[in-house]
Amino acid sequence: MKLKDIYETAVSAGMDADPRGRKAVRKSLLKQKKARREMGEEEKEFFDSESLTNPYADTRILHGTGREDIKTALVGIDMETAEVLLADRLSSKGTRIDLIIAHHPSGKAFANFYEVMHMQADILSKFGVPINIAEGLLEGRIREVERRLSPANHARAVDVARLLDIPFMCVHTPADNMVASFLQSIFDRKKPDTLDDIMKLLKNIPEYKEASKNNAGPRILLGSKDRSAGRIFVDMTGGTEGARDIFESLSNSGVNTIVGMHLSEDHRKEAEKRHMNVVIAGHISSDNLGMNLILDAVQKRGKLKIVPCSGFRRFSRARQ
Repeated sequence: MKLKDIYETAVSAGMDADPRGRKAVRKSLLKQKKARREMGEEEKEFFDSESLTNPYADTRILHGTGREDIKTALVGIDMETAEVLLADRLSSKGTRIDLIIAHHPSGKAFANFYEVMHMQADILSKFGVPINIAEGLLEGRIREVERRLSPANHARAVDVARLLDIPFMCVHTPADNMVASFLQSIFDRKKPDTLDDIMKLLKNIPEYKEASKNNAGPRILLGSKDRSAGRIFVDMTGGTEGARDIFESLSNSGVNTIVGMHLSEDHRKEAEKRHMNVVIAGHISSDNLGMNLILDAVQKRGKLKIVPCSGFRRFSRARQ
């Protein structure tokens, strides 16, 4: 396969699974095209042309032209300098690595991944939160994340990949979209009655079952196993955690249980105030699920050997 084919397949799969729906995704791309048309020549010099076809700023080819032939990929959740050196070492020992695929963003995809947080407003709107409230609460949180990312040395791993000339890409929000869509579909279809029922459904999924064996499985953060699940909101995409004050609006819109990857202490306290149930499916295990679903889509298009590392375990659903 060509690197460009892998990249475009991942983006397309993420768009298909986007909780906002394809119409909203197309609308966001049209906004980018309009913004570029209205730019002056000086601004266009710094415009990311990838944003015209890829709505996810945290998913990019970080090193490579796209024309490279790819037979084997080293895939992991966090692919930093050590993992790039691992790819070079494996190649020198006879296992040629043609591509590094990370889940968490690096380089330019990390520097502005806060941009994908805007999609959270549309997702919340679909669950009954008024769009003006969702957008208003998110504005401050997005600026907070932007400030936090600003001083980071985000190019370290990409520089090493460039010097060793190893193609490198990351797939963040598209994979998270796959998780959100996959789990929301299960819960909407199965309609679990209690939080314990949610836990059982999660632990029947290979990635969460594997995590449970390693003491990193799903757990109930707020509520008890006998509590009614009610209306479930799978909150697993949009860059990172949203505004702390959103739980009141979610509760008012009829959401009873949140199933998420993780929840900070400040967010947990706010959810507790609103008497919301929270089930933490697991961060790395959820990332595993998303990447596996992305790789299933990629491997439908052509042959690609996967070498897992950095917390990633390959579970294929190709024949299921």
